[in-house]
Amino acid sequence: MPVFSYKASHSTIGETAGTISADTPRQARDLLRERGLVVRSVTESIERPTRRGTEIVTAKSAPKELRRPNTTGKLRRHATTFARELSTLLSVGVPLLESLDTLARQHKGRFHTVLLLLRDRISAGSTLAQAMDAHPAVFDELSVRIAEVGEDSGTLDTSLQRLAEFRERSEQLRGKIGTALIYPAIVLTLALVCTIFLMTFVVPKILQPLIEQGQELPLPTRIVKGFSDFLVSWWWLLAACVVVISLAFLAFIRTAKGKLIWHRLILRIPIIGDLARKQAIVRICVVVGTLLKSGIVFVRAIQIAQRTTANLILKEALLATEKAITAGGDIGLAIERTGAFPPMVVQVFAVGQTSGKLEEMLDRLAETYDQQVTQSAQRLTAVLEPLLIVALALVVLFIVLATVLPILEAGNAIN
Repeated sequence: MPVFSYKASHSTIGETAGTISADTPRQARDLLRERGLVVRSVTESIERPTRRGTEIVTAKSAPKELRRPNTTGKLRRHATTFARELSTLLSVGVPLLESLDTLARQHKGRFHTVLLLLRDRISAGSTLAQAMDAHPAVFDELSVRIAEVGEDSGTLDTSLQRLAEFRERSEQLRGKIGTALIYPAIVLTLALVCTIFLMTFVVPKILQPLIEQGQELPLPTRIVKGFSDFLVSWWWLLAACVVVISLAFLAFIRTAKGKLIWHRLILRIPIIGDLARKQAIVRICVVVGTLLKSGIVFVRAIQIAQRTTANLILKEALLATEKAITAGGDIGLAIERTGAFPPMVVQVFAVGQTSGKLEEMLDRLAETYDQQVTQSAQRLTAVLEPLLIVALALVVLFIVLATVLPILEAGNAIN
């Protein structure tokens, strides 16, 4: 059956390109329209043999799919489910194309279209890894490399199972610190809103009659009145300052130097920095361990781990480690020289290299640090909650006392 290259657009995935098998160009267009694509062009392709199978090219040039590196959380969850379900189907003997057809029938929306595009590329001669690589918004480099190793070794089902396990574990790790800080952030927001409301609406109405009577205000009342007058008269200036500072901060951390300084500062914050470092180390260990189990060499695993590490300090440490190992150095010594990892991490890598069981030891290290992050995050939340509640209560109490004191003094003066 002829193979056609096409360029099209979709309401959710944007511009896309690929190949599709059909008897005629008209049938190819009809099949693409059934998938919700707006067809731009359809060109008959020719086959060219390569080392990895058959490559589909057009007489002009092979179209490349639009790169969209920002992956949404929904797509990440779909990709995890896809890896788990495809592994299950392959393990029971269902062919790859038939497995993709089955999975496409039980998904809807954007991911349904992605699965159909995967099937088209594979039926046209591409490997699963090549087809996945054409959708970077759905499948990251780690997923592509693990699928590639699985296809080369003939253990695609096992590799996809490891990938699914990694992604499930990664999703559990994601945002663990942020989740622990959600409640304190809510309390702080409520405290700020309550304070502004009291200062701008309640306090002026209570104090105005006392001021008109010429009564002398006690010190706490004068302090509260000063803040209240400032908020009422200069709220626009305060709001403008907050906006300008926020925009300046965002612009600063988007620069290379600013982001580096910010990431270094995060790691130095007491408690929070230690949690962030350990959470990043857990991810690095899981990534490297998963790749080593899949048959990828250590240097390549470190390169991929660099791309999955958000903190620039640890990313640069991994880059320095890669260069040192490439030059012939030991893993443990290379990691120790970076100064970015705790001694326990250095020791695990050194012993793992010597014993030949590095991936197993990385799994244990990840479990240990994961437990520490979970426990520390829970303790941090348990400590912050009562402290913030007490702080909110003290602020409200001070405002209430500042407004009640002059009223009590006026009553005493009358008596």
